[in-house]
Amino acid sequence: MFKKILIANRGEIALRVIWACRDLGIQTVAVYSKADELSLHRRFADEDVCIGPAPSNQSYLKIPAIISAAEITGAEAIHPGYGFLSENAHFIEVAESCNLKFIGPSAHSIRTMGNKAVARETMIAAGVPVLPGSDGPVEDFETARSVAKKIGYPIIVKASAGGGGRGMRIVNKEESLKVALATASSEAEIAFGNGDVYMEKYLTQPRHIEIQVLADHYGNVIHLGERECSIQRRHQKIIEEAPSPVLADDIRQKMGDAAVLAARATDYRGAGTVEFLYDVDGSFYFMEMNTRIQVEHGVTELVTGLDLVKWQIRIAAGQKLNIRQEDVELKGHAIECRVNAEDPRTFRPSPGLIEHFHMPGGPGVRVDTAAYAGYRVPPNYDSMIAKVMTHGADREEALARMRRALGLTVIEGISTNIPLHEDILMDEAFIKGSFSTQFLDNFLNKI
Repeated sequence: MFKKILIANRGEIALRVIWACRDLGIQTVAVYSKADELSLHRRFADEDVCIGPAPSNQSYLKIPAIISAAEITGAEAIHPGYGFLSENAHFIEVAESCNLKFIGPSAHSIRTMGNKAVARETMIAAGVPVLPGSDGPVEDFETARSVAKKIGYPIIVKASAGGGGRGMRIVNKEESLKVALATASSEAEIAFGNGDVYMEKYLTQPRHIEIQVLADHYGNVIHLGERECSIQRRHQKIIEEAPSPVLADDIRQKMGDAAVLAARATDYRGAGTVEFLYDVDGSFYFMEMNTRIQVEHGVTELVTGLDLVKWQIRIAAGQKLNIRQEDVELKGHAIECRVNAEDPRTFRPSPGLIEHFHMPGGPGVRVDTAAYAGYRVPPNYDSMIAKVMTHGADREEALARMRRALGLTVIEGISTNIPLHEDILMDEAFIKGSFSTQFLDNFLNKI
């Protein structure tokens, strides 16, 4: 087992890794930007190193600074958290060239799954269901028009190296295709340094369901059930839950088996998430794989009783999975609400000083946060400041506990999206579990 791990991240995920390391008796090194001088992850790590000014590209994305911090502190491994460098294959190669273990998959796995077109081809070869679409990136408008005519409108244009909704355009008719291709490609080039785009059939009312997988270095791969992630805005998740309120046991098993196939096809190691689109007719299709720990990993931990971050560390240290697929049992229901520092109606970011801060507790409540009274939310990073999770014997109890938890949350001095969460939790369609990825757009149009 490692003796010291550097955490190449900030905020609540950095704290989450620190807690796992403490349980395992591992010392931790925090890196921080000047904007995070008063951060809790710096305070609770055993050591800390400032790696640059506030902008991410001068601190949390600056590979030489992170490697240097690991070397001067004697860290043996690097945990990337999520975001920043967590899915950067070059970072892995640099770390490994410096005899630092990367706690995550190989550079090969990340490159394979990070390029959407290559990932699609890999899934087809592995027998994982994929949406009808182009065979790799589309090179020109004529090719795109031919593909669209074959699979039928609506279609979606996606950045091959993309994510988070960037480099993505929905096209309902041929007249809009040329502009969508150019716009998506330009946006992808700016965001990812790669302007390649590919095309898929667009489902109008799908659900977004993802499967958590764990894989070790000895050929053992298991899945830990699904998470329902359909409540999202501009492809950014807001509420997640486990299990899905609509998935039948036979579909759950098929989707889990497909996720295991996907992991095996890329020789995956560690914790990862295979994301699917689930259609109203019961069919499902591979969408992408996130080769890192997910923001919403906590709901899976609540229903399985497993610590995913500890397993990331154990697997990276060479330990075997001692959990068989038949050992995995989902108990009860868990829900997560992402609390963001933003206006609940306009979604405009709301950085600034938190004057009063009180997080809920009680039976079935878990809160992951790095915020506190007196903390100044910086404008430089993602606006999420807390994850409120609840667990109950069933979905009804988990929902009741979430309403109670949000009602007892006090965050003053900045705006948050808690009022939006409270409204969603009282919506009849949401309570019934009758929703798709279009839910939030329709919901916002009603209020």
